[in-house]
Amino acid sequence: MMLIKDNSVVLFQGDSITDCGRNRAVSSDLGGGYPSLIAAMFSALYPEMNIKFINRGISGNRVKDLVNRWDEDCIKLNPTVVSILIGINDTWRRYDQNDPTSVEAFEKSYRDILTRTREKTKAEIILLEPFLLHTPEDRKAWREDLNPKIQVVRDLAREFGTLFVPLDGIFWHYSAYKPMEFWAPDGVHPSKEGHAVIATAWMRAVGALR
Repeated sequence: MMLIKDNSVVLFQGDSITDCGRNRAVSSDLGGGYPSLIAAMFSALYPEMNIKFINRGISGNRVKDLVNRWDEDCIKLNPTVVSILIGINDTWRRYDQNDPTSVEAFEKSYRDILTRTREKTKAEIILLEPFLLHTPEDRKAWREDLNPKIQVVRDLAREFGTLFVPLDGIFWHYSAYKPMEFWAPDGVHPSKEGHAVIATAWMRAVGALR
């Protein structure tokens, strides 16, 4: 059974991977990444359905930034589906700015936005785990920081009964067939093909692809 029903409001939340150059002055702009691909695919497959897609990803965000803007950029929008992809900057800032986010702080903030979503909306929730490919080679060292955060997202998905998209494993599956940089040139930001990977996995998770 498909998660998305007619007249749904689908909200995408996250960082630059979700933002992907969207024009923030135009509230309906979905950017150039997986949210736009999902909206296009969904319209092509289900033209009879009336679905509103909203992108509120902001480049550079960490999970604590979602906490600070969650009322404005989630609760007030009254979504029926909330899709969240966040976490890679919580790792990245440790290595490029010496500004780490502990696993405990990451979990506390993530739990906060999930709890508020459950308490203040009737939205279905989709959690996409953060992912990382080891290109360039120094990205491999980030695993020490990222892997525990990926586990937090997996545990929260189970605890809150959300849909879950295991993007880290999915990207490594695809990387068995083409070089890692084909999917994400810097190991973090997807290529157009990488965004198609996310969009396809998302559509399958919600039951829109068979």
